[in-house]
Amino acid sequence: MRKLFLCYLLVLGFGQMGFGQNKNTDELKFNLNESASNYLKLNITTQMWLRYGENNPGSLQNNQPVENNFDVGIRRTRLQLFGMINEKTFLYTQMGINNFGVNSSRKPGLFFHDIVGEYHLSKCSLHLGMGLSGWGGLSRFSSPAVSSIMGTDAPLFLQTTNDVSDQFLRKLGIYAKGKMGKLDYRLMLSSPMTIKYATGVNVISTQSDFSLKPASVQSSGYIMYQVLDEESNLTPYTIGTYLGKKRVLNFGTGFQFQKNAMWHLSDTTKKDTLSEPLLNIAVDAFYDAPLGKSGAAISLYAAYVKTNFGKNYLRNNAAMNLSDAVLTGSNNGSGPGTACPMYGTGNVFYLQGGYLLPNQNNYGFRLMPYFTLMHAQYDKLNEATNVFDLGLNVFLKEHKTKVSFNYQNRPVYNNSNWKVQERLGLFTMQLQLAI
Repeated sequence: MRKLFLCYLLVLGFGQMGFGQNKNTDELKFNLNESASNYLKLNITTQMWLRYGENNPGSLQNNQPVENNFDVGIRRTRLQLFGMINEKTFLYTQMGINNFGVNSSRKPGLFFHDIVGEYHLSKCSLHLGMGLSGWGGLSRFSSPAVSSIMGTDAPLFLQTTNDVSDQFLRKLGIYAKGKMGKLDYRLMLSSPMTIKYATGVNVISTQSDFSLKPASVQSSGYIMYQVLDEESNLTPYTIGTYLGKKRVLNFGTGFQFQKNAMWHLSDTTKKDTLSEPLLNIAVDAFYDAPLGKSGAAISLYAAYVKTNFGKNYLRNNAAMNLSDAVLTGSNNGSGPGTACPMYGTGNVFYLQGGYLLPNQNNYGFRLMPYFTLMHAQYDKLNEATNVFDLGLNVFLKEHKTKVSFNYQNRPVYNNSNWKVQERLGLFTMQLQLAI
């Protein structure tokens, strides 16, 4: 791993040499031929969090009760090395760490998020690839470009098998993607990772969960119609907001299917094992455009997802959660720390919007207030799950140097009647640096 990291640093050095060949950009790029059609690029992104949050009732940290938490952590650090290594072959790799906080092992190892080889049968309409990648389907933000997301985090519920049968949404598989006129498509067949090493999977019961049986192939896809400006599909990761640099209006639909992915015990015998498919279907729309000549811009995204993980499936989740257990008898059905119902069988509606204020050059920064809302009707719960965020982005240099302030409000469920017993808050400040 140390040798690999040194290779990245070596490419960084080459990128600085190549920088003189790309004077109109601030890219770290090394051209492999005179026309620059063959090249390698290096991108680096780091997101650091400062948080204060109210913990769910009965939350424990190292077996000690904790009512609230204050911490500093590294949400993500990523190094991307990618490029056209010849006229028809594209190589993409990404490595880094996620969720390094006070409860993490002291020396986390860098690991690969993506390793992809891709061959272009045609310039635009058909590219074939394989490896570990985020080219799976369902929705636009099932594979978000983390350096450009509008808030402090992506809508994680759209990453439906995150770290259960994949690696932080990345899957081992083969894919086809391309553009046909205004249609942009991606299709993937993947081999689900073993549930043996998964997080958030419970012992089999009458409530559906991911099956421990050998997995069948998972298929997924996403297609979108690009009404206005065309977006790049060089990598699988979709832009969160262009800050007024593009005029984008897209409508999309996607799916995810795996035969016998789930199982549960029969309600009558409590012994017979019943298998069910995983089937998720989504439709969404994205609008991101400048407003007038003042530099203002608007960004809107809406998604509806019909989720089917089997009978009464429910999974609580929280990013970089400090609490790891719940005191027995606390009547807390939302999980430890700052978790809440994130994934489940039912229907989910998601909406986010942001407004980039007009350019004020005298101050040297840009402001973008935003909001997000997740409204879910999960079969197991007797009340809807409503999670909303209000925030403010301060762009010191667009997405490359950004400070974000976010307040999230979430429900806590009583596990005796599965209704909301209270609502709690979480404050996050994020510093993002990117090259």
